[in-house]
Formats: sequence, structure tokens, C-alpha cells
Amino acid sequence: MAFTGFGDAAVDFYEGLEADNSKAYWTDHRHLYEEHVRGPMIALLADLETEFGRGKVFRPYRDVRFAADKTPYKVQCGATAGPHYVQVSADGVMVAVGYYAMVPAQIARFRAAVDDERHGPVLAGLVEGLDADGFTIAGDRLKSRPRGTDPEHPRLDLMRHRSLYAWCSWPPSEELHTPALAERVATTWRRLDPLGQWLDEHVGVDLEDAAQSVRRRR
Repeated sequence: MAFTGFGDAAVDFYEGLEADNSKAYWTDHRHLYEEHVRGPMIALLADLETEFGRGKVFRPYRDVRFAADKTPYKVQCGATAGPHYVQVSADGVMVAVGYYAMVPAQIARFRAAVDDERHGPVLAGLVEGLDADGFTIAGDRLKSRPRGTDPEHPRLDLMRHRSLYAWCSWPPSEELHTPALAERVATTWRRLDPLGQWLDEHVGVDLEDAAQSVRRRR
């Protein structure tokens, strides 16, 4: 099915889940999740697949085994297509591009590229441009500099990153429930694409990284 917007009950569903994150609420309202949230998200990814690649919707269940917060359900529906990310929640829509988490081998490649006088300035320019356009630059960062890094390094702030992505969000509006949202997501991903391409080229993902990532999630 073509994407026609998220359902009218999408925001209400997540407002209710935030207030009552229980199995009883989930069981009673799961039909709203399937019809107004998950189904439209699958359709959105299908509409964007030709340009951005095949997408995947994340499971709605939280992994609480090692978490202090034992609430069982995520209060947003997130999906990815490569380095592209989109989510819907009671707060509206969030769109991002980047690497939300990196394993040690990826962090090493990232810092080597940031340190490189050919590739590092390119990333610094991309980040500066996105910041100027109103995007939030985020990611897990060290509070101090990485061991062995010059305290006067021209890209010290980037060297501190252990993950890197840029994002923006839009509060709930009528657009959320219309097909026009797909083009807004696509336009935003296109603007953020140079960051994703830089990370794909200089950091990348390989089978060893993926295996380490699975072990870390466990």
C-alpha cells in the first residue's frame, strides 16, 4: 500500500502508552499500533525504498534485561534504511542520519579519518553546515580527549565522538497524517546524506563489527 500518512490515533496511542506502559494497555490498544503506526511506517519505508534502500521497522519491545527502566514497550516507532532513521511518537516525527552506535573497530576507523588532513576537514565542514541549517549534531562523546590526541587538535570535538549523527524533529501536525510527510522525510534525508556517505566510506560496517554489536546488545 502507498503511504497516506500515519493514522489519526498514532499520537494518542503513544500518549496513552507513556501514561500506562503496561501489558494490559498494550494488549487493549495493539490494534491501534498495527493500523495507525506500524502499517503506515512500513508503507513509508516502501515509498522511500527506491531512493534510500530497503528499510526495517524496529521491534516495539524494550530489552530490559540490563536496564534500570523496566517498562516493557518503546514509546516510539523507529525505522532505518541504511544510515537513515525515522521515528514517530507522541512528540511527532524525528528524522536522522548517521551512526547511532559504533563498536571499537569502527571508532578506531572514525578517529583515523577525522585525524586525516584530507578526510577530517570534509567531515568538519559537513557538520558545520548542518549545524548552521538548524540540525542537532549528536552522539556519544568522551568528556576528555582520546588517549594520545593532541589537546590542540583542530578537530578535537569530533575526535571525542564514539558515535555521530544529525537529527531534527517536527511536532505533531496535520502533515503527520498526509502523504506529504514522505517527501518531507526524503528531503531531510537528502540534506543529511553527505554525512551518512562520509561515515559509510570511512567507517563502514563489516561482519566483525556486526557480530560485536550483537554481543554488546546481549
